[in-house]
Amino acid sequence: MSIINSEQSVNLLEDSKLDSEIREALYKSLEGKEIKKEDAYRLIRSNNLQALLSIASMIRDNCKGKRVTYSRKTFIPLTNICRNRCGYCGFRKEPDDNDAEIMKPSKVLSFAKTGSKVHCTEALFTLGEKPEQRYPEVNEDLKRLGYNSTLEYLRDICEMVIKKTGLLPHSNPGVMTKSELADLKEVNASMGLMLENVSDRLCDKGGPHEFSPGKRPELRLATIENAGQLKIPFTTGLLIGIGESPDEIIDSLYAIKEINEKYGHIQEIIIQNFRAKPKTPMESHPEPDVKDIAKTIALARLIFLGMNIQAPPNLSCEYSAYLSAGINDWGGISPVTKDFINPEAPWPEIETLRRVTEQKGFELKARLPVYPEFILNKDYLLPKSLKGYIISLVNDEGFVKG
Repeated sequence: MSIINSEQSVNLLEDSKLDSEIREALYKSLEGKEIKKEDAYRLIRSNNLQALLSIASMIRDNCKGKRVTYSRKTFIPLTNICRNRCGYCGFRKEPDDNDAEIMKPSKVLSFAKTGSKVHCTEALFTLGEKPEQRYPEVNEDLKRLGYNSTLEYLRDICEMVIKKTGLLPHSNPGVMTKSELADLKEVNASMGLMLENVSDRLCDKGGPHEFSPGKRPELRLATIENAGQLKIPFTTGLLIGIGESPDEIIDSLYAIKEINEKYGHIQEIIIQNFRAKPKTPMESHPEPDVKDIAKTIALARLIFLGMNIQAPPNLSCEYSAYLSAGINDWGGISPVTKDFINPEAPWPEIETLRRVTEQKGFELKARLPVYPEFILNKDYLLPKSLKGYIISLVNDEGFVKG
């Protein structure tokens, strides 16, 4: 894995105004060696951003090549009612709001069929977390549909979408128990849960997660670990700019790394920037700039080396800079639905994304909601009920056929 013999990298490190400990840590990464958490604390506080980004880009090129991936998806917000009340969320609705809903099967199917017609391969299910635990009226609505919980309903909806449209579900329903994960496993190509941050401090009075029981770090880490025990291809990541400290960013990345070293099931790390939403408690909170996100992406690359690192392109007008920081994936892009979590931020057209990617010297490739290397090298993680179908959709490199 080492690219330490690269004259460009050696010259960069020697010419940069770096202290010896930071230079040594960057050399370690170039050699494919694990950097210590103490080194990462120093790196995140370093002012030499260019050296960090350059080294991260070299590692990405060495580990992942010059291909950048995305998943062509339709976004299905199954319900926007949630037991959590995060200080930055504009997606969440109260049950008596005019636009609050639990999608009926017919509407879900309409979304999925529309995506299928334009060659989407992923049905992204995003939903409020366990709203029936907070609102009796939601519980009653679910009972009328024939279910005891939102997750029971989600399971059957995923199965319906697979059978009637061929789209592969990827669900992000919040924290889950091991049994809930097991129930969903066979009807999802992959699943996900953003850690956001490992800091309990963000759940304290006045913090963004004060009124969000499902944002307790120990619950989210337990969900990620349970997914590993169940061999579920899993997505997680960080939300940057909600009040976390630089050290807490590093702590969060290493918490994910520790779990993945046990199970090897985490297929991507998302580095997502906070966006201030009107009519939320954090509407005046400052947003992180592109340099903050680029630095975090670069650190994730140094810490995880060959991991898939993703940043959403619709949340920044300067998203091309992320390619210079070490990403190799743009995440899900929909040609038919908006980003219901960030409706003010439309996804770039896929051809625009292709042009931006190619201008930076990369090739844009479509993937399924489960990554090529998982299909080719870790097929034991694929759900048995979907394994044959997933394999039939990809070429010999694991990318979407055609």
